[in-house]
Amino acid sequence: MNTILLSINWNPNPELFNLFGLPVRYYGLLWAVGIFLAYVIVHYQFRDKKISEKKFEPLFFYCFFGILIGARLGHCLFYDPGYYLSHFWEMILPIRFLPDGGWKFTGYEGLASHGGTLGLMIALWLYCRKMKMHYMDVVDMIAVATPITACCIRLANLMNSEIIGKPTDVPWAFVFERTDMLPRHPAQLYEAIAYFLLFLVMIYLYKFYNKKLHRGFFFGLCLTAIFVFRFFVEFLKENQVSFEDNMSLNMGQWLSVPFVIIGLYFMFFYDRKSIKK
Repeated sequence: MNTILLSINWNPNPELFNLFGLPVRYYGLLWAVGIFLAYVIVHYQFRDKKISEKKFEPLFFYCFFGILIGARLGHCLFYDPGYYLSHFWEMILPIRFLPDGGWKFTGYEGLASHGGTLGLMIALWLYCRKMKMHYMDVVDMIAVATPITACCIRLANLMNSEIIGKPTDVPWAFVFERTDMLPRHPAQLYEAIAYFLLFLVMIYLYKFYNKKLHRGFFFGLCLTAIFVFRFFVEFLKENQVSFEDNMSLNMGQWLSVPFVIIGLYFMFFYDRKSIKK
C-alpha cells in the first residue's frame, strides 16, 4: 500500500512591502509586535502592583535596546565571529558592504535568543539601579511577558524560512523552497507553539497564584521552560553554522544549559520565603 507523503510548500516573500525604498519585512514587523505585546502585559502588571507610571515609562527603551544589542552581538560572536570581527560595522549597523565599495540595507539578519536574554538581563540591571527597584521583582514581570515575544520571533524566523528543521516524513512537514525541496520539520513553528502555550501558563499563574509564588519564580520558570524546550528541539534542526557539525551538541544546546541551571535555581531555591508585594 503506497503512503502519500503530505507536506506544505513554504516560500513566502519575506518582504511585506516597500516604504520609500526601504523594505519592510515580516521579520522586523513580528519582532515589533512581540515587543509591543510584552509592553502591554508588563504595563498591566505595573498598574496591578500600583507602581508609579514614571518608573514604567523608561522600561521599554531599556528592554528594546538590551534585547536588540544582545541578540545581535550574540549572533555575531557566538555563531560567526570570524566574519564579523573582520567586518565590525556590519555587526553594529543593519547593512552589508558590497565588493564594489557600496552598501546594501539588509536589516539585522542574525539575532540570537541567548544573546538577547543576556542583553535583557544587563539592561534590566541598569534600569533597576536607576529606578531603585528590586531586580527580581522586575525580571519576574518581564518573564510573564517574554514567551509571547519569543513566539513572535520564531514566527518571524518561519516567515524568513530560516532556522529550518531536518528532513522528515511527518505529514505536517514544510518544504522550504528557498533551501531545497526536501520535506523538513518546521522547527520554528514547534517553538512558536511551545512558547505560546508557556505564555498561557504564565498568565494563568500570575492571575491565580501570583501572591503565593516566591520572588524569582516566574523568572526561573521562564528560563527553564524556554531553554529546556530549546535544548531538545535543536535535535530536529539543521545546524546553523558549519563548525557545529563536529560538535556532540550544537551551539544552541551548549548555550541553553547554563540558562536551565539558573532557571531551576530561581524556581526551587531562590528566596523561597519572600513575600510578594
